[in-house]
Amino acid sequence: MSQNLIAIIDYGMGNLRSVANACATIKCQAFIAKHPEDICQASHIILPGVGAFSDGIKNLQSAGWIKFLETEVIEKKKPFLGICLGMQLLATVGTEHGYHKGLNWIPGIVNRLESKESSIRVPHIGWNDVYFLKQNYLYRGLGNSQVFYFVHSYVFQPEDKTICSAITSHGAEFVSSIEMGNICATQFHPEKSQKVGLEVLKNFVIGNIVNNA
Repeated sequence: MSQNLIAIIDYGMGNLRSVANACATIKCQAFIAKHPEDICQASHIILPGVGAFSDGIKNLQSAGWIKFLETEVIEKKKPFLGICLGMQLLATVGTEHGYHKGLNWIPGIVNRLESKESSIRVPHIGWNDVYFLKQNYLYRGLGNSQVFYFVHSYVFQPEDKTICSAITSHGAEFVSSIEMGNICATQFHPEKSQKVGLEVLKNFVIGNIVNNA
């Protein structure tokens, strides 16, 4: 296994090429994993995703990804990054188009983002401020806040608030990233967030996860 070889999971829900291009830009070796067993050779795993929660979890189940992901991420503790839908799928349940069981790696629920301001619309599309609650891993060297790109209508509400590493406001405050040991995830798209997004990806690859746990 290469020291830094990133597997980008292809389960039919992700903007895979954008993530792969971002990894290439920061000079990190990455490949698109089309079969579950492919991730066994990787040192890091990225689960991107756009679309509905129900479709995402269905695709992971039907293609046999979940067993391999649990082995590599939960048991072997490989660094894992979920992006957008890839963050939401970590939850216990998602409520988009009914109730659907998630991976349940992190207890919590995915609900629609409800804006408290009539002038602010959902879906949340575009650039927004992200305020960092933790700065020793994903956001190391990035100060107290930065601007990132979002495209979503639902948000993950974890039961344990101590794992929240960033928050954002769009009509209402929501969790925009989580960090828990070797597992981290962002609601925004680092691969579409220009230079600062690349820094987040770089921190994910080279970050000291032991100190973050």
